[in-house]
Amino acid sequence: MKILHIISSVNPKGGGPMEGVRQRGLRLIEMGHQVEVVTLDDPASDFIANYGLTVFALGPTKGGYKYNSKLVPWLNAQARDYDAVVVNGLWQYHSFAAWRALSKMKVPYFVFTHGMLDPWFKRTYPLKHLKKWLYWPWAEYQLLRDASAVLFTCEEEKILARQSFWLYKVREQVVNYGTKTPPSEREALAETFYTQYPALREKRVFLFLSRIQEKKGCDLTIEAFAEVAAKDINLHLVIAGPSQQKYQEKLQALAQRLGVADRITWTGMLQGDMKWGAFYASEAYVLSSHQENFGIAVAEALGCGIPVLISDKVNIWREIEAEGAGIVNPDTLAGTKESFRRWLALDETARQQMGLSAKRCFEERFTVEAMANSLISAIEKWIKYKDADV
Repeated sequence: MKILHIISSVNPKGGGPMEGVRQRGLRLIEMGHQVEVVTLDDPASDFIANYGLTVFALGPTKGGYKYNSKLVPWLNAQARDYDAVVVNGLWQYHSFAAWRALSKMKVPYFVFTHGMLDPWFKRTYPLKHLKKWLYWPWAEYQLLRDASAVLFTCEEEKILARQSFWLYKVREQVVNYGTKTPPSEREALAETFYTQYPALREKRVFLFLSRIQEKKGCDLTIEAFAEVAAKDINLHLVIAGPSQQKYQEKLQALAQRLGVADRITWTGMLQGDMKWGAFYASEAYVLSSHQENFGIAVAEALGCGIPVLISDKVNIWREIEAEGAGIVNPDTLAGTKESFRRWLALDETARQQMGLSAKRCFEERFTVEAMANSLISAIEKWIKYKDADV
């Protein structure tokens, strides 16, 4: 099967969706399929050559909406060469362009919303939501309405997506989502991290690894950590990920006011062995997010056997709680404090057991193999349905 992904950017700083496309694509190629990507990135960008899949980069593109006049003509000329097209994400030009081109063809297309219909955005940014309403009826609504299926990564995401716009008509399907199995060299990778940050070698490390932005609840994590840090001088928080400078400075000022600035290490974005080393040097992963469609880093932590302390706004929280793979509480300061308290109240045996449950949860639910097979099943299901209809 030959599959095309449409996504605005494959820049790794953009987070989970582009990594999901990459990892699923690599696995599908191993299975004998052909996977290619069209994006609005500048073809001269370093990350294009390092992406691992064939990428047709049509940029450079300017502006937040990323309008690019080349995309529709490219799709008109090329899309019929594919058995299926997958559109990743909403609210930028690539999704509208996909509908403009693909709605006129017989090529089946599928849409991953990647949590972009979560009602959290509606509640938190009402003015932006009003602007989206002006755009919705003639763009994203039509894209989703005409799709062969709209793909959701868990039941929670599917249910929440129905709540953002009353004008809503889609063919819903839940598919597996996940990530590659982490490398298993725990001690060696942890040592790689300690070599760069030797002061953390004897610390009890809590890890936040994600984009550093408001919706991730970083302020809640810092405030809750400040309370528990006073009870054990060996506790330390690592905050890793790309950030807007002003927001990070705001968080660092908060840590200074709370007296824990010297108990927090800011690493910037970590990749490769340094990223895995950060996981293996940590005893728990923390994400007090206000909205999280899936959370690739959450799955990566589970794959490392690292328990997760997450909010109930991480959409896979039900699966994690059911498996005993972490601690779940509301996305509030009180909830984040409770997650830290419950973790610190566990004895060593209970912590180790939760780590084993985390690993099992990953292997049963969130592997890249399950993700790849699930997408192929969704496409084949549509093909069988259309053949039967004919």
